[in-house]
Amino acid sequence: MPATNHDPHTWREIAQTVYHGVRAEQRRKKGKSATRHEKRAEEITAKAQEREARKAREAEARRKKK
Repeated sequence: MPATNHDPHTWREIAQTVYHGVRAEQRRKKGKSATRHEKRAEEITAKAQEREARKAREAEARRKKK
């Protein structure tokens, strides 16, 4: 279930995205690569958006059946 009506992320996904964002920033400050954390945060976001889009398509299909 999304955290808000305007956001596709669940509370867990929000926490994971924030964690990876913080870790990426910490690594950048040390002069290290943050690609791994950035990629993971993007994957979480893409997965959440796809899930919500799928739900919307299914809801639309149910509305059309009525």
